Amino acid sequence: MSVEAAANANYGSTASGSSFYAAMRVLPRAQREAMFQIYSFCRQVDDIADSDGPRPERLAALQQWRDDIDALYAGHPPERLKDYVASVKTFGLKREDFVAIVDGMEMDVPQDIRAPDLATLDLYCDRVASAVGRLSVRVFGLPEDDGIELAYHLGRALQLTNILRDIDEDAGLGRLYLPREWLWHAGITNNDPARVTADRALPKVCAPLAERAKMHFQKSDEIMKRNSRRAVRAPRIMSKYYRAILDLLIARGFTAPRAPVRVSKAAKIGILLRYAII
Repeated sequence: MSVEAAANANYGSTASGSSFYAAMRVLPRAQREAMFQIYSFCRQVDDIADSDGPRPERLAALQQWRDDIDALYAGHPPERLKDYVASVKTFGLKREDFVAIVDGMEMDVPQDIRAPDLATLDLYCDRVASAVGRLSVRVFGLPEDDGIELAYHLGRALQLTNILRDIDEDAGLGRLYLPREWLWHAGITNNDPARVTADRALPKVCAPLAERAKMHFQKSDEIMKRNSRRAVRAPRIMSKYYRAILDLLIARGFTAPRAPVRVSKAAKIGILLRYAII
């Protein structure tokens, strides 16, 4: 339920990672195919945003995706979206959510995001994560209100975890997703990613972001608990996997140098055994 889950630095880790595939394999065929279509879409638009091609070309490529989405919903799907027709109809997937994902990817293209204010960071999370969630919960079959609320909270939980996990990787790309207000509160007034990630005060910025992610995980857990286990199998697996990543990050700390964290194979198997079987 996040582009990072489906693509790479921002959307990629879920779809390309074992957590996504493991979570989706527990779904019935029609749902599974729809989810792979959604995440294939995320992967492709994320690849455009993260490529090193000229920015005008990347903007044009993203606009072409918007045009193709419009054509899909107008009843004239382009070749690369023809397989989406059945899923859109069966699960009621919304055009505006696909467009929001493209808009989120585009936020990094005119210039790299560096220390966005909190409102911009939340908009980014909504577009690249919660919009994916809004598409996904329709496939999972959750009730409308709970589905939208779950997408809101779990999308943000996953994306904030990705941001905390990928601080150094993003800095290598010239990006910095930590909120400006919290950097200033920690006494960090520079927005150069390399300098910020080396600053001794960085943990003062990461700690409240981790707490916000934990809050969103808690809210999403509350929503999933009141819905059928079958409907929330896939999002619960992803939630537990990413919450394990967040816990590892908190235990490691955010002082440089930061060693990568990984959920052990045994822990992944444990999550699957506990939540995949109804």
